Amino acid sequence: MFVEHNFFVGLEDIDFNNNLKIKSLLGFLEDIGGIHSNIVGYGLLDIPVKKRSWILINWKVRILKRPRYAENLKIITWAYGMEKLYALRDFEIYNESGELVIIATSKWVCLNTEKQSIIKIEPELRDAYTLENKKAFEGEIEKLKEPKEYIDETPVQITRDMIDVNHHVHNINYIDFATHILPYEVMQQATNIEVMYKKEIKETDKIKCKYAIEDGAHYAVIKSEDDKILHAIIKLS
Repeated sequence: MFVEHNFFVGLEDIDFNNNLKIKSLLGFLEDIGGIHSNIVGYGLLDIPVKKRSWILINWKVRILKRPRYAENLKIITWAYGMEKLYALRDFEIYNESGELVIIATSKWVCLNTEKQSIIKIEPELRDAYTLENKKAFEGEIEKLKEPKEYIDETPVQITRDMIDVNHHVHNINYIDFATHILPYEVMQQATNIEVMYKKEIKETDKIKCKYAIEDGAHYAVIKSEDDKILHAIIKLS
C-alpha cells in the first residue's frame, strides 16, 4: 500500500535561509507514517485495543533539493519489509513542480505495550500494511558507530514539552540536541542525514551532546552525563 499526503512548509518549519529544517522534515515523515498506520488499524488510537506500538530505531535521509518556505510537498510512504523483529518504511518527497527532492528510509521495531517488550512481527501485522516491492535506497541501513575522538561536548536540559505519549523524549527532539553543538552551517547544508536511536531518554535523565568530525561527516552523539549510556548517534554530511 502506497500512502500519500500533502504538507505545507510553514514559518516554524524553516531556518534562517527559509529552507526546510531537518527537525520539521523528520516530523513530516513521522506524520505520514502515522497516517498509514491509522489507515490499517495500527495507529496511535488503536494501541489500547491492539496493544502494539511502533518504536523508531533508524533514519536515513538524502536531500536532493532543500524545500523552501511556503512550498507544498507531496510525500509518499510505503512499507517494503517486515522480517522477524524489524519493519522497514520508505519515503519520497516531491515539490510542486513534481521533482523528487528527498528520499528516506527508516527502521522500526514493534512493542507489546502490555508487557513493554519488543516482539517479533506477527503475520496479521505484516499483512495489514500490504508490503510493496520498492526501495528508496539501495542496500540496508548501516549501524552507526560511535566516533573515536570528540572535539566538544555540552550538557542538555530535558524539558517537559519534549516528552511524548511513551513518556520518553520524542525522537525528533533529538535533532534539537544536535543544534546545541553542531555548527549551524552543517545543519543548513547537510544533504545526508542518519540517526540511530539506542536508548530512550526520560524526563529525569541527565544527558549531554558530544561533537566529532570523522571521515568528513559531523556527529552529534547523545550520551548520559556519566558517559555510560549511549542514547543516540546523529550523522550529517
